[in-house]
Amino acid sequence: MKLERVFDILDHLKTYAPKQDLLNAKVNKQWKSYSLDVFTETTQQLASALLHLGFVPGDNIAIMASNMPQWNFVDFACQQVAMPTAPIYPTISNDDLIFILNHCAAKIIFISDKNIYQKIRTVQDKLLYLEHIYSFVDIEAVSHFDTLLALGKTHLNIASIEAIKSSVKPDDMYTLLYTSGTTGIPKGVMLSHKNMMSNVHICKDIAPFTSQWRALSFLPLNHVYERFINTLYLFHGVSVFYAESIDTIGENCREIKPHLFVAVPRVLERVLERISISGDNLTGFKKLIFDWSMRIAAGYELQGKNGWLYESQRAICDVLVFKKWRAAVGGQIQVIVSGGAALNPKLERIFTCAKLPMLQGYGLTETCVVLSVNRWTEAQRMFGTVGLVVENSEVRIAEEDGEILMRGPSMMLGYYKNPEATAEVIDADGWLHTGDVGAFIEGGFLKITDRKKEIFKTNAGKYISPASIENKLKESSFIEQCIVIGDGQKFASALIIPSASRFKDYFEQKQLRQDHNQQRADYDEVSSIIMQHVKKVNATLAPYEQIKRPQIISANWTVESGEITPKLSLRRKVIVANNKAVIEKIFGLED
Repeated sequence: MKLERVFDILDHLKTYAPKQDLLNAKVNKQWKSYSLDVFTETTQQLASALLHLGFVPGDNIAIMASNMPQWNFVDFACQQVAMPTAPIYPTISNDDLIFILNHCAAKIIFISDKNIYQKIRTVQDKLLYLEHIYSFVDIEAVSHFDTLLALGKTHLNIASIEAIKSSVKPDDMYTLLYTSGTTGIPKGVMLSHKNMMSNVHICKDIAPFTSQWRALSFLPLNHVYERFINTLYLFHGVSVFYAESIDTIGENCREIKPHLFVAVPRVLERVLERISISGDNLTGFKKLIFDWSMRIAAGYELQGKNGWLYESQRAICDVLVFKKWRAAVGGQIQVIVSGGAALNPKLERIFTCAKLPMLQGYGLTETCVVLSVNRWTEAQRMFGTVGLVVENSEVRIAEEDGEILMRGPSMMLGYYKNPEATAEVIDADGWLHTGDVGAFIEGGFLKITDRKKEIFKTNAGKYISPASIENKLKESSFIEQCIVIGDGQKFASALIIPSASRFKDYFEQKQLRQDHNQQRADYDEVSSIIMQHVKKVNATLAPYEQIKRPQIISANWTVESGEITPKLSLRRKVIVANNKAVIEKIFGLED
């Protein structure tokens, strides 16, 4: 059958992979599996319940929940009766929550925990349309999801569902994704079935997927990145296991032995940090072997370009070190996909050398994620790039400023109720302006060089790309977070947050005394280690890029506090505003 609409995947799976463990999640600390039959029956019951309650095609349905099979049940049920879903991050600010629910006129919302319910209750008097709240878990005074399914089972209406399904066109909107953004109010990106399925079809062979694979899912389904990859998993009949939390990834990997997962660079950086910490704690011969293995891995090149001697050394490192890394993530990983932000090539080399192949891709919510991607075949991979442009899209680099422009079937329908904003990013010739700056290098690989809005200029007229310098700074496991600043100033500087866990291990290893009433940024040992790394990074930079007077601060930038987005990108204006006094001191403005 021709799969043109996302919900067509369920019918496809009936003959391709009628699995018993299609979706999986922990219930009372035990894995519970949901079969394709349960998936299908649940979507029919839920769709029938929504129709019985008076919802009609075109109504927007809100989901504000963590990853779980029920998230998919709601999504696919709504698709089949032409009711677009509007996912909302559980960590969203109250102001954005009010805006989104009112903007999309959601009359019903599905939630997953008490904290989300309390957040909604806090702003409920400002919600103009919301009438129903249903929870996937037991919450006092909140209707349970199961009561809605029971209603749908009583009033099952397969005929109406099939009639609506047959009327849904590939170009119809199937979801409304509000971009968190780093500035301004959220914009609702309208994505169609065609947007999603065109990317599913064009990316179906980026890795050797089989229906026997298992995938661990831990990035939020509310974001288009994980939403797309979950759709690709379902297309291939891959069994999806939803991690309990970001902190249980390692444990869950060892339990289910996944063949793949996708991550953002910050997650992968933390994995490497833990590996580095474990290596620092070694002594004697084991320490020498570990350090040698890290040097070998950091120099890895694809397609055997290092030569036979290197590969012989790599084989030794694999037996002594790398196989332990693979065991720590279940021992079955075939591929890791990275996206959402620039990935440091050092991570690509180290993990790929350790037989944990890493594929970096690139895209936006507005392009339904994938615009370019590195492939499984090594000839179609290049470290430090976001891969080759997908075959069904056009990409060109604007001559005037190097901005990446795209046209293709995955381009959004536009911004919901916002034609002005749509016209700002899609020009008269149909090119979508991504806001990213890049270039094509050897073999047609796309390399992202800057984020157009993040580039700043010193008062000497020198342009600086902060992200690339921040990546170099974060190569130190002693640095948790950082931001490069200097717009309109005489020089570039940085705010640096030390890694609490890394320094805790360091102090214990060196048997140094810690005062729990003292901020870690105030320790001379902390300052010395970080400043040495800044000096090392400065040696690789042009003189005008070098970091001067960096300030180590005691802070924790989080989604909840508003300094970073849900995909862990910096909200630069917010961070600068929150650290105004420190920044003024750096640039001597206190005088």
